[in-house]
Parts: sequence; structure tokens; C-alpha cells
Amino acid sequence: MSQQTAARASVGEVFRAFLLLGLTSFGGPVAHLGYFRTEFVERRRWLSEAAYADLVALCQFLPGPASSQVGFAIGLLRAGPWGAAAAWFAFTLPSALGLGLFALGASLLDGPLATGIIHGLKVAAVAIVAHAVWGMANSLCPDKPRAAVALLAVLTVVGTGGPLGQVSAIALGGLAGLVMCREAAPAPDEATLHVRVSPAAGATALGLFGGLLTLLPLLAGSTAWLDIIDAFYRSGALVFGGGHVVLPLLEAEVVQSGWVAPDAFLTGYGAAQAVPGPLFTFAAYLGALVPGIHPLAGASVALLAIFVPGFLLLVGVLPFWNRFRQWGSAQALMRGANAAVVGILGAALYQPVWTSAVIGPFEFALALTGFLLLSVWKLPAWAVVVVAALGGVVIAMP
Repeated sequence: MSQQTAARASVGEVFRAFLLLGLTSFGGPVAHLGYFRTEFVERRRWLSEAAYADLVALCQFLPGPASSQVGFAIGLLRAGPWGAAAAWFAFTLPSALGLGLFALGASLLDGPLATGIIHGLKVAAVAIVAHAVWGMANSLCPDKPRAAVALLAVLTVVGTGGPLGQVSAIALGGLAGLVMCREAAPAPDEATLHVRVSPAAGATALGLFGGLLTLLPLLAGSTAWLDIIDAFYRSGALVFGGGHVVLPLLEAEVVQSGWVAPDAFLTGYGAAQAVPGPLFTFAAYLGALVPGIHPLAGASVALLAIFVPGFLLLVGVLPFWNRFRQWGSAQALMRGANAAVVGILGAALYQPVWTSAVIGPFEFALALTGFLLLSVWKLPAWAVVVVAALGGVVIAMP
């Protein structure tokens, strides 16, 4: 890793970078990974391509919100624990605030103008994910074996589907790397991660994760606050793949318990599709609706509870990551896993990103324009978001 990558940054710099992403990162967790790569690998050069792919592969393996875990890790690597907190808070605040207000009845998402903007934002995600896939493929799949691993990952995701398909693709990619990528030339920027977490702190984080997962269900029922923390902590701790996968867990916790009406749950889910940032901020909407609790307090507690387990796991694993990847077999495994990440993003580029956004020739032209603005004109991702939103309004005009 270059000295620039390892250099310390101010917490304010991390906060500003992630706040801009929190305001403009539409399209769901896969699109977020594209935004992060454009901003922190290409534009700011805080991470090498290989280091970024390592983080993505690791977070895909762990339970929790994968894109938020990647952002948390980038903040941690760049500016220490306060940088990690700043990255999460800045990336999460816009959507959490928007969904919390929506729970109180402040819906601003009606009418043809809003519909056109939302559709344009989906098209922006197509351009950004395509740009990420293209760039990562050039760097992480430079030879035939790794290209074959990426193709295997695409077939696995398409054939299996869901988070199981993603985790299986990375596992199979790692195994294929052990066989096919031992003699492969490493990526030119392959390097270790400069982790700012001690092994003792990592072990403590893992202990906290397991302890809370065991004790909270035993304490639930004693107070309303512990009930909320238990419900949302377990939802965040037991979900692989993040994003939409958490919805059935949340439905079981808040609808079947009688806290939130089924119609209100579905309405909030629809609103969550129209805001930037992580889908886990849906917890803020649900927490604000819990009866007998102040909406602001309920939203804040639910939001923290659903994110904490994924971050505890990540902090627990990171200190041991470099030691693992220094082994010769581990390097071959990670080359295969990184190539599989490219395949996973490639599969997601088609479904759901492409299929939900490109429904006609005008959307295709807009997506291609966004891709060229990123790859040729080197515009930042937020500028492409603005162009695509305006293009969506034009397309929606009668």
C-alpha cells in the first residue's frame, strides 16, 4: 500500500467525504460499493484496488450491512476509530433523518416530478456499478484463470440467488484461487491493510458481539428499551448479505409483535427505496413508530442497535486479517475471492440494478451517458447522480 493510502487523514475530511456520499448514493448496497470505489480508490486514492476488494470480500462474508461495513472500515483505516464513527454517521444520517421524518408524516415523494427523479437515480446506479465492474475487472482479473473465477461467480449468483449465492460465490472463488491462482502474478497494487485495531481490541469486540447476542434475549421483556435493542440487534446480527435480506427479520420483530401495522411497514419499505444511503436505516423509521416511546429516541436506539453487531464483527476480524493474507495459500485464495467479487458485482449489475432501471431506449442512453461521464470525462459520482436525476425528469415528461 502506498504511503498516500496509509497516510492519516482528519476526521473532518472523512466526515465530509461520506456525507456527500450519504446524500447521493442511491441504488442499494451494490451501487454503494461502486460509489465507494469511484470516490476512495479512483478519485481520492485512499485505498488500492486490491485492498478495497479485500474489504469487500471480507464484509460479504460477515453478517451485517456489507456496504456500511466497508465504509466503516475505510473510515477506520483512514482516521482511526473516530474516522470510522464519522464515516458511519455521515453516510447514514441523510437517509435515517429522511425516513424518521417520513414516519412522522413528512412524505415528499409523491407526484410525477418525484417519480422521474427517483427513476433517474436508479439509472445513475447502473452507470456507477458498470464503471466499478469495468475498473475492478481490469485490475483484479488480468489473466485467464481469474477471469474464469469471475465467470464462475456470475454463474453461482445467477443459479443460487440471494445472499447464499453471494457467499457461495466468494467461497468457491477462494477455493478456485487455491487451485488456479497460485502462479498468477499479483495485482500491481496488492498490499496489506494498515489496520488501526489491536488484537486485544479485536478479541474484545468479538466477545461483546457474542455476549450481547446471548444476553439480550434473556433480558428482553424487562423494559421496552431492552425489547427494542434486542429485536434490532438480532436483526442486524443474523442477516447475511444486508440490504433487502433484513426485511423479513424486521417484519417478524416489529409487525408480528404488534409494534408496527403491516401497511405502515410496507409504506416505510417503499420510502426506503427512494432515499440514498444504506437500507438498514429503515430501522429509524420503524423505531420512530414503536408505541410508548418518543419517536426520536426510538429511531436513534433502533438505528444504533441494528448497525452495532456488524461493526463489532468487523472490528473483531480486522486485526487478524493481515496475518491471514500473508500466507502463500491465503494470497492465492484472496486472488480468487477478489475475482469472485468482480463476478458478484457483474451479476448484480444485471439483476437488480439494470432490470429495475433500464426499461427503454432513453434509459439506456442515459445510463451510457453516465458511464462515459465517469470513465472518460472523470466526473465525480455525485455529478453523475445529478445528471441522471435531471435526465429522469426529462424522460418522465409527457
